[in-house]
Amino acid sequence: MNRKYDVIVVGGGHAGCEAALAAARMGCETLLFNINLDAIALMSCNPAIGGLAKSQLVKELDALGGQMGRTADKSAVHFRLLNASKGPAVQSTRFQCDKQLYRLAMKSVVEKEERLHLYQGLVEKLVVEDGRICGVVDQTGVFHSGRAVVVTTGTFLGGLIHIGDVRWPAGRAGEIASLELAASLRALGFEMGRMKTGTPPRLRASTIDFARLVRQDSDPNPEPFSFTTERLREERLPSFFTATREETHRLIRENIRFSPLYAGVIKGVGARYCPSLEDKVMRFTDKESHPVVLEREGLDTEEIYAKGLGNSLPPELQERIVHSVPGLEQAEIMRLAYAIEYDFVQPTQLRLTLETKRVAGLYLAGQINGTSGYEEAAAQGLWAGVNAALAVQGRPPFFLDRSEAYMGVMVDDLVTRGVDEPYRMFTSRAEYRLILREDNATIRLMGKGRELGLITDEQHARLQEKVCQVESGIRRLTSVRIFPVEETNRTLAELNTPPLKNPVTLFQLLKRSELGYDDLSRFAGWEAVTDQAVKKQIEIEAKYEGYILRQQESVQKMKELEGMKIPARFDYAAVPGLSNELKAKLSRVEPATVGQAERIPGMTQAALMAILIVIKKRELEAAARRS
Repeated sequence: MNRKYDVIVVGGGHAGCEAALAAARMGCETLLFNINLDAIALMSCNPAIGGLAKSQLVKELDALGGQMGRTADKSAVHFRLLNASKGPAVQSTRFQCDKQLYRLAMKSVVEKEERLHLYQGLVEKLVVEDGRICGVVDQTGVFHSGRAVVVTTGTFLGGLIHIGDVRWPAGRAGEIASLELAASLRALGFEMGRMKTGTPPRLRASTIDFARLVRQDSDPNPEPFSFTTERLREERLPSFFTATREETHRLIRENIRFSPLYAGVIKGVGARYCPSLEDKVMRFTDKESHPVVLEREGLDTEEIYAKGLGNSLPPELQERIVHSVPGLEQAEIMRLAYAIEYDFVQPTQLRLTLETKRVAGLYLAGQINGTSGYEEAAAQGLWAGVNAALAVQGRPPFFLDRSEAYMGVMVDDLVTRGVDEPYRMFTSRAEYRLILREDNATIRLMGKGRELGLITDEQHARLQEKVCQVESGIRRLTSVRIFPVEETNRTLAELNTPPLKNPVTLFQLLKRSELGYDDLSRFAGWEAVTDQAVKKQIEIEAKYEGYILRQQESVQKMKELEGMKIPARFDYAAVPGLSNELKAKLSRVEPATVGQAERIPGMTQAALMAILIVIKKRELEAAARRS
């Protein structure tokens, strides 16, 4: 047991798998701990990957060499493109996966990865010497030596499950909580808090009257998450829709005292954007019903995930609530809904690498940072694993800024602003979302994945070939001009778009909302493009050219602020004119740049100018001393 590792990852959920795989693939001897090796990458809640703003994270992970998108492609059984009728900046892919196929596929990848070692055990203590992590101790008392440690404990850290007035320590239903590790983090002086989340009941499919529900089938021609996937699974499972009714709401209102959430038993903070059924009924009194979506958890299971029925009420009430929903009058509950509280570490205590400021070499990723969601966790896992490996290897750290990736937006939000509720990614959080689309993630980030050693030269060459095809297609359309002659305008009328008044290029014509790339086949000079991804990129570049250029100008201004560095250990107490509140926030966050300081809540232009004046003054004084 005396083996020494470069990187130790605590927790084998979505964050842990990405962290461990990234570190191992970058050449580090890596140890991955999980309480139960049969639960690696287990989907505790809905077995779905992607969704609004989340698919961007999955695509970015894939472009950097992450695993989540590839595994989702192997196990997906229902496919939807959300916001398909809206612009590409907010379009998002969502796959419903077979829960067990996903887990087994990810476990297989993790087990087969060279330099990645798996160990079933419960980590109870972080061992720190002289302010630096040097390993962990498990529940048997064995010390495991590591030069860097990534903690990805999910809801297990101080986890406490609630069903009615019954509660017990657990990381999720059926698994033990990590209590001693929470105590170890507190002993190291970390500021910690409590979050709350939950999961709905699982119902037995054969007891549901599907004939009374609205059926939704998969999209016919879905695109995979991963650029490495050549073909998706052919098996498809439908989803079904129903809704709560007045009887449902009456049951909850009359029995709300039995909810631990409303009885004051639960102290953790839940997410406003994903409320429990009790919350929805009590907060939105004007709503006569709330949607319920039924999704199968896999191809070979009877279990149905009842999205929209999440609660923490006693078992007998849960049964009555389920039976009050149309189509579920005879439904059997296989697993009860429950709420779970868990500990998190306030993420303003992290650097942009996700390394803690308090303990060198210790990285945190996933729900321990106050986030919610598989995709958010996985993205942080890769980010932390990469930076742990780079630090061990003595290489410069890895960053993505807000203009480069949704991942950059998320990490910056966490370490700069902190959290007061579970953080979830939204398209509205990304101010440059038009250039951070899911469809161009590989173009944006694969080069960085190659630099890290997570993308092969062959994969990068394939991308470059597609980029060349896009550029060539745009040049070709730009070089072909058409004129406002009778034949041209007759063709345009047939395509339901206005006639020309002046000559235009085919590229300019493609800007019209009524026209797609293939509609241009009616004009001389057009050439067919068989690759759907290439065709899509050409269309987007044409239709959104002006908007994209304006966002790129904004990005340039942002980068100027990001290029203005703030010295390490800068003394904000010595800056005249700063409020005590801002001094405290700045000292806690320790922004690395003026741009990051600007994004701290409560920051003003006057305060920012005061900081810049002091920095400039000290630079002049230092220059004078050198001369």
